[in-house]
Amino acid sequence: MHPIIIVGTGLAGYNLAKAFRKLDQGTPLVMITADDGRHYSKPMLSTGFSKGKSAEALAMAEATTMATELNATILTHTDVQSIDPHAHQLKTDDRVLTYRKLVLATGAAPIRLALEGDAKDAVFSINDLTDYGRFRAALPETAHVAIMGAGLIGCEFANDLHAGDYRTTVIAPSSQVMPGLLPTEAAGSVRSALEALGVSFRLGQAATGVFRAEDGVQLTLDNGDSVYADIVISAVGLRPRTPLAEEAGLAVNKGIVVNRLLQTSHPDIFAMGDCAEVDGHVLLYVMPLMACARALAQTLAGEPTEVLWPHACYRENACLPGGDGTASSGGQGAVAAGTRRCRRQGAVSGR
Repeated sequence: MHPIIIVGTGLAGYNLAKAFRKLDQGTPLVMITADDGRHYSKPMLSTGFSKGKSAEALAMAEATTMATELNATILTHTDVQSIDPHAHQLKTDDRVLTYRKLVLATGAAPIRLALEGDAKDAVFSINDLTDYGRFRAALPETAHVAIMGAGLIGCEFANDLHAGDYRTTVIAPSSQVMPGLLPTEAAGSVRSALEALGVSFRLGQAATGVFRAEDGVQLTLDNGDSVYADIVISAVGLRPRTPLAEEAGLAVNKGIVVNRLLQTSHPDIFAMGDCAEVDGHVLLYVMPLMACARALAQTLAGEPTEVLWPHACYRENACLPGGDGTASSGGQGAVAAGTRRCRRQGAVSGR
């Protein structure tokens, strides 16, 4: 019997595999990942500094442990080169595999700003455990960290780095923090709470270049100002990984186009997580990802099941600090309450 193959071992891939194994213990299962396959919770990447955790400490299980738990073959450090939908085959670095059903759970890649300058190697995106480990290794003690992006992830990193005794400056072209997630009043509360902790903001300004300076880097801004820092985090957004699907002839738009069964334009290939566009929506959030994992597991186990989830919308005041009935009183508590509400609404990238 040919296996079900899942490409990706992030939150999407592993949660799908776990849900599938609850329904089907016998069908061969193969997982393929370009990294080391360690199992971890991606939202924890923006909490590691306050807890003093290394990348190794954030990992919950090695790939070998997950392979045993899931009764699966996990191919690590393996790139998928191409897919042949008609032959039901995919080609990796060193082999050709035939599948019964194929699931693409390849996640989303960080958007890279086109910055000028000679210090681009000082700009880090933290999108997975390997990225986190590289950033921690490069981070000087008591550093000043410039964060490009004032969304949920940028604000969480500012909060977390502050708790780890680092100084932070958040730079973004938006006029408020977490645009699109928080109403103006709530955004003001989160910004005020972060400023009370010592976080600096340069909103309404965009970074245009990053240059080496005597004691670190110089970020130039579009208004002619500069911010000096030791290292830079880029948290300006994610873009679904679609080239593999597109080259295989699958329908692609903003993400890999799927229906409510998470079925692509080829009936035996599915996609879920940050790479997928479900009924016209790319939802880079944990809540819909988990719903997709449960539904697709049932489909792969022989019972076609459409995915259903609450609308990922943010009504007025829904994300206010304390808006869920939890009291918060300034400082880090207000930031945590505001972002916690967003997390409960599902506003955290999964993969």
